[in-house]
Amino acid sequence: MSAPLRPRPAAAPRRAAATAGRALPGVPAAVFPRTLTVGVIGAGRVGAVLGAALAAAGHRVVAVTGGSGASRARTALLLPAVPRRSVTVVARAAADLLLIAVPDDALAGVVTALADSGVLRPGQVVAHTSGAHGLDVLAPAAAVGAHPLALHPAMTFTGTPDDLGRLAGISFGVTAPAELRPLAARLVADLGGVPEWIGEADRPLYHAALAHGANHLVTLVNEAADRLRDAGVAQPEKVLAPLLRAALENALRLGDDALTGPVSRGDAGTVERHLAHLAATAPESVAPYLALARRTADRAISAGRLRPADAASLLGVLADSQREVAA
Repeated sequence: MSAPLRPRPAAAPRRAAATAGRALPGVPAAVFPRTLTVGVIGAGRVGAVLGAALAAAGHRVVAVTGGSGASRARTALLLPAVPRRSVTVVARAAADLLLIAVPDDALAGVVTALADSGVLRPGQVVAHTSGAHGLDVLAPAAAVGAHPLALHPAMTFTGTPDDLGRLAGISFGVTAPAELRPLAARLVADLGGVPEWIGEADRPLYHAALAHGANHLVTLVNEAADRLRDAGVAQPEKVLAPLLRAALENALRLGDDALTGPVSRGDAGTVERHLAHLAATAPESVAPYLALARRTADRAISAGRLRPADAASLLGVLADSQREVAA
């Protein structure tokens, strides 16, 4: 039996939270024109949408990169008047703001190459949209005098005009030097969002939380849909949609008090039958079911939804099944 959740000590107040949205005393805010001249490196789903949102807010998006067929299609749809140019041309044209929207693992190489090529200028804002990275990855740009900014929208994107309507009210995970926070807050407001100020050291945890919640939710929903198809349900989305919407709304509103189902009740026999049928039909689903059931049990016990005495049989089933999977 794994240990139940332990109460966490109250976190110490963070400097980033205390100074959210304003410059520190004695640190002058950087001054920028109301209408920014913007270049976008990476016309993927995020870059193209944010570029279009900035243009809609009145900023001048003057150039964008993107050579793939999908990127060209997104640019034509979302930024039809913006020319596609090379990375160096876009960086030079972005007099005020260079927005870099490339995959996490490519970001450091792009920033280093830009700094080494001499196309970045002092006073230019170089911002990236990665949730996993903060300001450290922009150190080469800062070394040549550019202002570094991490600006991550907490939203999933399709790269279509529908995304523009979804920006209203979403959170942006922002990490910025003190003197750049007023501009960062203004940019987020122009994009229709709300800034959530994230400390540099907390970026990986912030991004892990979002990926765990959103990306793994997609996997979980598709796993459930596949198992319903295995059970003969022709349209699993019709079965799942009302159930999952209610579960999500309840979880966001009630936290662990939203837990229902056999694990939260300690129904060991039901869970044992689940595992037996999964093993026979879709053995690849056994390990994720076990991991989530184990974590659900821990949370249910910690929240007082499941008494440890009532959980004993259930935990025994989960432990035995874990040993079988490991073997």
